Amino acid sequence: MATRSATVLATGSATTAKLFVAALAFTAAYVGVSAYGTANSAPGHAQTVTLSARELPITGPVQPAVDPGTISITELPGESGCARSFLARGVVTNPTPHSTIMYGWRLARWNPRTNTWRTYQVDYAGFSGAERTVDWETRISGNPGWYRIELRVDGAKTVRSDRFQVSC
Repeated sequence: MATRSATVLATGSATTAKLFVAALAFTAAYVGVSAYGTANSAPGHAQTVTLSARELPITGPVQPAVDPGTISITELPGESGCARSFLARGVVTNPTPHSTIMYGWRLARWNPRTNTWRTYQVDYAGFSGAERTVDWETRISGNPGWYRIELRVDGAKTVRSDRFQVSC
């Protein structure tokens, strides 16, 4: 029985050795062909690319500096007909910078029958910090008349803009 096991072991080892040699030969042939292909390849055609840049002018409105206690209003371009868009800006100062301060915008329209300013649109926001320039974009569509914008800050006096007229 010892001779039979030794024969099987020798035959298995011989087969393993043959497979190992075949694998080495295949790997060497693959590496050789790859190296030959790389060595014979010509460098690719070089192409020069020229990049250029041009300056574009700023087409948006320049935002004016805003003083505390005032509201600046800028009409935004691009509307047609009776539609008008406006950007209102103001400065909000927070007396307690470590907490949040709330503020609100109000677009008011003059009512000539009652001689009062009536609310047309509102928006609310808030922030934490010492001071911030805040802005609000509003749109008036198909309703000509006199308007003003108000900025209300919690614990402070309401700031009102000058009145402005929207016409078609």
